[in-house]
Amino acid sequence: MSTFLWVFLAFAVITLYMGATVVPQGFEYTVERFGRYLRTLKPGLGLIIPYVDRIGHRINKMEQVLDVPSQDVITKDNAVVRVDAVVFYQIIEIAKAAYEVRDLETAMLNLTMTNIRTVLGSMDLDESLSKRDQINTQLLVVVDDATTPWGVKVTRIEIKDIKPPANLVEAMARQMTAERQKRANILEAEGFRAAEILKAEGEKQAAVLDAEGRLEAAQRDAAARERLAEAEANATRMVSEAIAKGDIQAINYFVATKYVESLKFMATSQNHKVVFLPLEATNLLGSIGGIGEIAKAVLQPKG
Repeated sequence: MSTFLWVFLAFAVITLYMGATVVPQGFEYTVERFGRYLRTLKPGLGLIIPYVDRIGHRINKMEQVLDVPSQDVITKDNAVVRVDAVVFYQIIEIAKAAYEVRDLETAMLNLTMTNIRTVLGSMDLDESLSKRDQINTQLLVVVDDATTPWGVKVTRIEIKDIKPPANLVEAMARQMTAERQKRANILEAEGFRAAEILKAEGEKQAAVLDAEGRLEAAQRDAAARERLAEAEANATRMVSEAIAKGDIQAINYFVATKYVESLKFMATSQNHKVVFLPLEATNLLGSIGGIGEIAKAVLQPKG
């Protein structure tokens, strides 16, 4: 009798142990009854009917990372590049993830790799290297839509690296160097052109200013010569009037003035170092005396 009791107690303990299940945070368990999905156990203590119900799948509901291995992809312009990526996803509906697809991670991996080949195959090499954001967006839309029936939400897909062949990388580097050299030559030529234009503008402005200066100087010289001619004409007219009146001193003044100007020119000429003057001093003094008489006549008030 005691043996039966011990067996019964052991059976009861085992039954209770089998009927109590602790679900950790971030996970959910499916419960199956006779092989059929019944319900889902949330995090915490869960109870099931032993020998009738059992735990089917233990599903991780936290966001997970799926590493997509690198693969060779042919672009639209027949360039072969090596591409790898990473997928971030989260299981939303436990039952669908457990019973709608077999081996969820493998299915998502193959789906992502196939769509990477499709998206990059529709782009040129330059587009595939420069439009990472566009590639990521297209992949996210397609893969998320395809995995929705599996109860999965794909949050992000990121292309980690796109590696062209080594010979293609060298060709691209040479092309980039040539483009930079071309831009540098263009900028240098534009700089020389701008400098020549500025120089020409400066020379033009200097020529204009010089011409304006010479024009103004010529105008002033002409005005000075005009005034000098007027003064000469007035002097000649006054002497003529004096001669007409019989004033011999005016004739002496006119002759003496011209005489002194001639001597001044001969003395300052660079072509003559020595000048012989066969002159009569009395004539020159007489002329100067005539000038003095005229001055006295001018200064004396008329009576």
